Amino acid sequence: MGIIKKLFSGTQKPGKPRPVTDETFQSEVIESDIPVLVDFWASWCAPCRVMGGLLDEIGPEYLDRVNILKLNVEQNQRTAAAFGVRSIPTMIIFKGGKPIDRIVGLLPLNPLRRKLDILAG
Repeated sequence: MGIIKKLFSGTQKPGKPRPVTDETFQSEVIESDIPVLVDFWASWCAPCRVMGGLLDEIGPEYLDRVNILKLNVEQNQRTAAAFGVRSIPTMIIFKGGKPIDRIVGLLPLNPLRRKLDILAG
């Protein structure tokens, strides 16, 4: 199944990135018991779609060890501004409710896996 078909299939598979909003950010990210990677993106951003496809692919590998969430910056400007997101894609990794790492731009699959492996312990 191609990436486009996966993105629009309408089914949420375990481990796939889930949406987070300004309203749910506190409970989903800051109060999370496990580390969280938040992908700040927009629908018109081609590099964001590529990064989203990579996160879809590897998300199931980190099920129950790292929450992978997506925040649409156009619909959730308050949170994006609060964390100084000025370009997309930007991924911020949170642990214990605090940002501990930031990735701006595309990150190839293997370096992304290495970061998540360290984070997941």
